[in-house]
Amino acid sequence: MKDILIASIDGLKGFSEAITIIFPKTEVQLCIVHQVRNSLKYVASKDQKAFLKDLKAVYKAATKNLAEQRLNDLDAAWGKKYPIVIKSWRVNWGELSAFFKYPEEIRRIIYTTNVIEGFHRRLRKVSKTKGAFTSETALLKLIYLAIKNIEKKWTQPPRNWDQTVLQLSVFFEGRLRVDLRV
Repeated sequence: MKDILIASIDGLKGFSEAITIIFPKTEVQLCIVHQVRNSLKYVASKDQKAFLKDLKAVYKAATKNLAEQRLNDLDAAWGKKYPIVIKSWRVNWGELSAFFKYPEEIRRIIYTTNVIEGFHRRLRKVSKTKGAFTSETALLKLIYLAIKNIEKKWTQPPRNWDQTVLQLSVFFEGRLRVDLRV
């Protein structure tokens, strides 16, 4: 691998730093779904529905500026009751808000790591049933075959993928090669 355009990651400590040390041009986007789930752990169940409605206004905003206004509104409404949750959003805001610079098609792809986690879950399902591997080659063969089986279910690219790749090639000019020959 020579380059990573955008890395969608969960909140593992040091992961973002490790990526940017090796690939300094990479844009890091923290998984919004993980951040929301983590936030709800600290919100009383009786408040979760109303809090989530206000929180959704933050990450579903049309622009970063509007999202920041909505984050301030969230703070005004819930900050006294749940300061640790608001602080977490503010501390991580740089990497939570990276996706706002992109159009909706790209945002949909990078705001969560759920697709990647689904892929890993399917690999774990295959490797978990084995107690031990006779060699590293045996493990690699098992993973290779599992990936081939998983790929069979990948029948469709993401919606509007051609347009999305073209948009990415504009945002990452010179880093993403697109062949437009007929």
